Amino acid sequence: MNDIKACIFDLDGVIVDTAVYHYKAWKQLANSLGFDFTEHDNEQLKGVSRTRSLEIILALGGVTKTEAEKEQLAAQKNKWYVEMISHMRPDEILPGAKQFVQACRDAGIKTALGSASKNSMMILDKIGMTSLFDAIVDGNKVSAAKPDPEVFLKGAEELGVQPADCVVFEDAIAGVQAAKAGGMKAVGIGSPDVLKQADMVLSGLSEMNLDLLNKL
Repeated sequence: MNDIKACIFDLDGVIVDTAVYHYKAWKQLANSLGFDFTEHDNEQLKGVSRTRSLEIILALGGVTKTEAEKEQLAAQKNKWYVEMISHMRPDEILPGAKQFVQACRDAGIKTALGSASKNSMMILDKIGMTSLFDAIVDGNKVSAAKPDPEVFLKGAEELGVQPADCVVFEDAIAGVQAAKAGGMKAVGIGSPDVLKQADMVLSGLSEMNLDLLNKL
C-alpha cells in the first residue's frame, strides 16, 4: 500500500441509509398535528438540522408553536426515530460497505466511523459492524457540525495517524468540505455534479476497492 494509513467513514448514506426512518418519524409527527408530510416535502429537509426541519414542517402545516412546545415535538420525533432504528438489521447495510471496510482491515489500513449521529453505536450494533471500526467518533464525542473538520480530526487522533494519511468517505457536501478542511482526501458517495470538491466520486462503496484507494 502507499501512504494511506486510515479510512474514515460517515455512517448515514455511506454504510447505511437511515433517511427513510427520519422521513417516517417526521411524517408521523405531521400526522399527529393534523396534516400530511409527503416525500416531496421531505426534500426540503436534506442536510438540515432537526430544529430547522421542525420549523419547515410546522410552516408546511400552518402550525404555530411556542419554543417549549417545539422542543417537545423535536424530542417526540427523535423518540419515534430511535424506536424505528432499534429494529434495523444487517441486510440494511448498503451494498459493498461491509466488504470494503473488511478489505481495508485485511490490508492493515485502520478504520474509523466519523458521524454526527448520536445513535451510531446502536445502529452499528444492530447491523453487526461495531467490531469493524478501530475508532468510533460520533455526535456524543464532538460538538462542531460538519463542515467543521472536528469529527474527522478526532477520528485520525484516536487512530494515531496524521490527517494527510487519511481518506474520508462521505455522501454530503458538508462532509466532503469537512474532510478537505481537515487536510484529508475525500471520496464522495453520490453524484459528481453535487460532490464537486471530492477527490473521487462513486455511487457507492460497492464500486470501491484497494486499487482505487491507491490511486488517491
